[in-house]
Parts: sequence; structure tokens; C-alpha cells
Amino acid sequence: MSRSGFRATGAKALALSLMVNTSILTLDLSDNWLQGEGAAAVAEMLKENCYISAVDLSDNKLGVEGAKAFSAMLLENTTIVSLQLSGNEFDDQAAKYLADAITANSKVEILDLSYNMFGDKAGEILGTAIAENIGLKELKISWNHFHSQGAAALVKGLGANVFLKVLDVSYNGFGNSGAAALGEALKANNVLEELNVRNNHISVEGALHIAAGLKENKTLKRLDMTRNPMQSEGCCGVLKALQANSGTGIEILDLPDIPVNKELADLCDAVKILFPNLLLRRGGNTKLQRKSPLKVELQTQPKVVGNSQKAVA
Repeated sequence: MSRSGFRATGAKALALSLMVNTSILTLDLSDNWLQGEGAAAVAEMLKENCYISAVDLSDNKLGVEGAKAFSAMLLENTTIVSLQLSGNEFDDQAAKYLADAITANSKVEILDLSYNMFGDKAGEILGTAIAENIGLKELKISWNHFHSQGAAALVKGLGANVFLKVLDVSYNGFGNSGAAALGEALKANNVLEELNVRNNHISVEGALHIAAGLKENKTLKRLDMTRNPMQSEGCCGVLKALQANSGTGIEILDLPDIPVNKELADLCDAVKILFPNLLLRRGGNTKLQRKSPLKVELQTQPKVVGNSQKAVA
């Protein structure tokens, strides 16, 4: 029922029919221009329906009214485990309502809040909620407006959460302050398995903070740091952290596509020997090939260091 043009009126009619429906388990109403009014109707239905476990209301311009309605629903619903709410113009005010639901609801395991309008205040609000949540296993909150202070507050909640396994905060503005908070969180967190910080304005300083966390972390399996201005020094810092952590759980590491100097080339080789099952990728569009001890040549091919059979797009 995605892109069916329901709008609020159609959503109300559909909600009435689903109130007592027992056969539909997945509800996809994405991109239907439901707005707050339509969301309220769907939310009321979900308070009564105890069969639907996956809901997608992405790209519906739900706004604050929709956030308020869904928050109230999640305080009562115990069936939904997957909730997609990306692209709904949620801002800092909407975050207040959503935080109440995140704090109290322990049934939702997958939550997508990407492509919204959350700012630094929302980072503080949602960070506190994440710290107290005991159900979420996967949180996508990419393409928002978390910068420095807000990013640090958001990540602080991660350090206290002992259930979240997948976190996507890509395409925000974490910067070095947010990266520093991530580094500290990685030292304390022993549950998180996948972290995506792609395109977050993380420079050498920030990369070294994350590296400090990787030096102690034992559970993270996949880390994406592409599209960050880390330079060779930042990439080397991350690789050295892995070298120093014999118990690292990293299986896939994506680094930015940057010019390769001798130190970085040597580290790539050393890490490959130390962790032969590690898939180490640099940018995704170049292959590093050593021609001599003092020369590194770049060829335009997919970059994979490690087991190429495990490469993912």
C-alpha cells in the first residue's frame, strides 16, 4: 500500500478496517502524505490491533502531531517490533514525544528515524532515552542535524545501552567532539556490533579518538568511516588500534578513499597478516598494489584487502 495516495481520509478508512483484522502482519503505508491527522488514525488502530508487528510510515510528513500520536500508541502496543519513521519532518519538539516512547517501550527492536530534522536538542533528549531503553537492537538515525554537543549527548546514551547491536548515525555532523564521545562509548559498550559514521566531518583528531575506543572494544564487528577527512594519519591510527587489540571483533572495516603513503600501505599489509579474515576496504573504488618496498601504485578497481569472497557492496 506504499504510494497509494491514501492521505488522511484514506488512512482513517483503512484504520477502521484494520482495527479487527487478524491476517495482516506487516503494514507499509510509506509515502502516502498521511500527515499528522492520518498518523493519528493509524496510531489509534495500532492500540487495538495485536497482530501487526512491522510498520512502515516513512515519508508521510507526520510532523510533531504524528510523533505525539505514535508515542502514545507505543506506550500501549506490545506487538510492533519494527517501526520505520524516516523522512517525516520530525524536529526537536517531536523528539520529546518519541523519547517517551523509546524510554518506556521494550518491544520495538528496529527503529528508523533517518532523514528527519533532529538537531542538537534532540540529541540530548534522544540520548537519555537510548540509555534507558531495554529493547532496541537496531537504530538508524542518519541524515539528521546532530553536531558536536548534540552528537556527544546522543552517543553518551549508547555507552549506557546494553542491548543495541546496530547503530547508523551516518551523514550527520558529529565532528571531532562527536567522535570523541564515540571513542569513549566504544570503550564501555560491549554489545554494539555495527557502527556507521560515514560522512560526519571526522578529521584526524576525531579518528584517533575512535581508534582509542577500538583499542579496547571486543564486540564491534563492522565499522564504516568512509567520506570523513581523516587523512592518512587518521587511517593509520585506526589500523594501529586494531594491531594493539588482539581480541578485536572487527570483521569489516571501511576507511576513506585517500592517497596511500608507505606507512598506510605497510599497516594494511600488517593488519592483513594479523587478521587474515578481516575485510579491509578503502573507499570502495581503488585497489592498492605494492610494486616495490618504496612504491605504491593506485589502480581504479574495487578496493578489498582480505578475503575478497566476503566483499559486500
